[in-house]
Amino acid sequence: QLQLVESGGGLVQPGGSLRLSCAFSGFTSDDYAISWFRQAPGEEREGVSCISGSTEIIDYADSVKGRFFISRDNAKNTVILQMNDLKSEDTGVYYCARGKFRGCVRPIEQSAYSYTDWGEGTQVTVSS
Repeated sequence: QLQLVESGGGLVQPGGSLRLSCAFSGFTSDDYAISWFRQAPGEEREGVSCISGSTEIIDYADSVKGRFFISRDNAKNTVILQMNDLKSEDTGVYYCARGKFRGCVRPIEQSAYSYTDWGEGTQVTVSS
């Protein structure tokens, strides 16, 4: 049974860091891209970062480049999103999702339509 479970969210001050984890199961790891999305209240779901099945392709939204870093361990069925220098506008529910293919859909920001398998999300709040 396919499953994606996010963890690691919480409350952090501006400038702080968080490490999100997506544990997945029920499919062959390197056959599918995994992406992180976020959704703030009243906003559409926005793509943040994608890593392809074999990790050769990594994409970031312009708003997080240089601050967020995605990595993947297919042996452990885990994708990590390291978030540094967090800002108030990074607040939202963060979801991981499995792509339909091994590669990443571009642009990442508007790619939510291409994903059908989602975790339940983890809340990230950046506030002083």
